[in-house]
Amino acid sequence: MKLTGAQIMMKVLQEEGVDTIFGYPGGVVIDIFDELEKTDIHHVLVRQEACAVHAADGYARAGGRVGVCLVTSGPGATNTVTGIASAYMDSIPVVIFTGQVPTHLIGNDAFQEVDIVGITRPCTKHNYLVKRTEDLARIIKEAFYLANSGRPGPVLVDIPKDVSVTEIDYKPPKKVKLRSYNPTYKPNARQLQKVVELIREAKKPVIFAGGGVILSKASKELTELARKTQAPLTTSLMGLGAFPATDPLWLGMIGMHGTYRANMSTGECDLLMGIGVRFDDRVTGRISAFATNAKIVHIDIDPTSIRKNIPVTAPVVGDCKITLAKLNKLLDKEDLGDLKKKRKKWFEQIQHWKDTQPLAYEQKDVIKPQYVVEKLYQLTKGKAIITTEVGQNQMWAAQYYQFDRPNHFITSGGLGCMGFGLPAAIGAQLACPDALVVDIAGDGSIQMNIQEMATAVQCGLPVKVVILNNGYLGMVRQWQQLFFDKRYVSTCLDCAPDFVKLAEAYGAVGLRATKPEEVEAVLKKGLASKKPVIMDFVVEKEECVYPMVPAGAAVTEMLLT
Repeated sequence: MKLTGAQIMMKVLQEEGVDTIFGYPGGVVIDIFDELEKTDIHHVLVRQEACAVHAADGYARAGGRVGVCLVTSGPGATNTVTGIASAYMDSIPVVIFTGQVPTHLIGNDAFQEVDIVGITRPCTKHNYLVKRTEDLARIIKEAFYLANSGRPGPVLVDIPKDVSVTEIDYKPPKKVKLRSYNPTYKPNARQLQKVVELIREAKKPVIFAGGGVILSKASKELTELARKTQAPLTTSLMGLGAFPATDPLWLGMIGMHGTYRANMSTGECDLLMGIGVRFDDRVTGRISAFATNAKIVHIDIDPTSIRKNIPVTAPVVGDCKITLAKLNKLLDKEDLGDLKKKRKKWFEQIQHWKDTQPLAYEQKDVIKPQYVVEKLYQLTKGKAIITTEVGQNQMWAAQYYQFDRPNHFITSGGLGCMGFGLPAAIGAQLACPDALVVDIAGDGSIQMNIQEMATAVQCGLPVKVVILNNGYLGMVRQWQQLFFDKRYVSTCLDCAPDFVKLAEAYGAVGLRATKPEEVEAVLKKGLASKKPVIMDFVVEKEECVYPMVPAGAAVTEMLLT
């Protein structure tokens, strides 16, 4: 069977179960787009190539499968770098196809030629330059395998023009087998037994879960572990939803803007079990002062993450789901005694921290952003898929929307990429067409990729955008307020557009609330609409996100007001 490279690509994508591709066409991929039109794969035309990756990222997180995007060479390829870096930092499985000039022109500074393989080497799990049409099917198969196995991540495949148009005798590729790549899924039995012993001895344990739990679909096993061991649990930003926020064992999020009780518990615990986490700087604060009283367990599929930032007592390399299932079985065989009685003083201390320093705000005459998020939570009963932009809006979403389910909080955690939320919401909506998808945004970050409202309208996607409009680049302004004597340099957004008119110009619905008593009505109307909606909430201009751990401080040294 003779097929062109473009035809081979479509055949393999269909074999991989791909039903949606986000992209933007161009000259060197025009043959691929022509073949794409002949398949039943849905192509979503974004308005900027970074948004193709962000949308594929949101699609992957919400749908639990690999996201795919396709763009042209040169600026099309370079525009994807921000999205790739965000997916890489958060370990999201995305396959990015970029067009490239013909192989005989590579290195000649041809029109729209760029070394995208070299550019993205530091921010992809792996990448390929396809040099022969005969290799294309195998490489695509490998790309999907690499993206979605071990510690997931983005994989880029660069396809020169001649590779896509050349016709060859097609031979189906063999099953993927890479000799140099063998992720460790099953944990070491001795190390697991050591973890059991540490749990038995602990009087003040804390479980710290991260995005790896969600990626490995281990939320059920995590919840079982917490309840079995009666260990209070906190998560990183990326781990929100891995454990029910309405459970009595929930401490809230840990870190720079974590809850008082979560941060203090970490400082006082005698056992900290890190599961699917990186122990990044936003969680640990000053490393020398982090969990100094604790023995530390670290469970992760990526051995390079263990001991990278924090000394570890019991390292366990393995898939979170498999590891936690085995750990729970081991614990079933142990006589742990009356753990509720054993942990009584520990829980009393945690309750004291919660009572004395709860997450709190006072709603008066001007809309508080926290109030908007709380109302959104109440109206959606916590069932919405929430995406966010980055900044204060992201932190208020994390603090005041209670996530009981995995894959319902989608945010750019590691890279902290403004402009992520709207395209990610589009991807999430396509992955979960029956779900309510809401992007919680700031008036600064939403303008990074506001053009994607055209994508939402064109595709008939009823995504909702909740703008917490304070007229500033809020998080930077907060730092300027606290540490730079209120010198608000380049953070005032006086020339922001009228978001209601802008929504209407795109063919979407625009709504606004300027008073607290208008908030609920606007949310109800916006959420009920079957069209894309922008809801503009004019909030307190100088509201700050608290608690806050200043740079260089210990995670227990929080600013509370």
